[in-house]
Amino acid sequence: MTLKAVLHDKSLHLAAMFLLAAQLIPNIARAQAQPAPPLAGVLGKVQSFTDSSLDVATPTGVIHVKVTQPLATYKQIPSDLNHVTSNSYVGVASVQQADGTELAKQVIIFPKELRGAAEGSVLTDAPGATTHSRMTNGSVSKPAVSHSRMTNGTVQKGDSSTLVVRYQDGSQTISIPSGVPVVMVAKEPVTVSAGDTVYAATEKLPDGTLTTNKILQIAAATGSNGQ
Repeated sequence: MTLKAVLHDKSLHLAAMFLLAAQLIPNIARAQAQPAPPLAGVLGKVQSFTDSSLDVATPTGVIHVKVTQPLATYKQIPSDLNHVTSNSYVGVASVQQADGTELAKQVIIFPKELRGAAEGSVLTDAPGATTHSRMTNGSVSKPAVSHSRMTNGTVQKGDSSTLVVRYQDGSQTISIPSGVPVVMVAKEPVTVSAGDTVYAATEKLPDGTLTTNKILQIAAATGSNGQ
């Protein structure tokens, strides 16, 4: 085989590699941009709790959950935006501004084992409220500045950062003002008590029974320190 033929074969090989890469990269980018799959759970106020059972009052009624051991408990600890990355799963409480934009009031950073918790974006307005409050849980991303489909996210720093929070059926772009409270959900010992507001990650057994081995204390009952 002549040198010219060898170089020709190598050129074809490189061209094929670039073509394959061009086909794969958009697929990888789309995969990276996918929101976290929803994590089933129950959110509400604790009615009763034992080592083997949890009753939670929700807007649709009291839900009974079987507690399995070992039980992991979580609570919120102070953090900052430096802990929000392109791999983060966050919850953002926000209020709609006059121009329709969302302004964050609090950012919650979840650990990887709670990715997908309460995934979605819902209004939390109290009856008669004059402002529109929203809670958005999802995966952090930022639209790419180029025309590619890559949306792997970073937090834009400055006086006011912007987060794009993606969930299964959409996304919310939320302005994060300087000094907004940021907390991290950490695995810590917590004494779960009646009156606590909690989120229990659940699984449903074939007979319909809900079970949990992960409980996040969102707010302790009045007079309880959550320890």
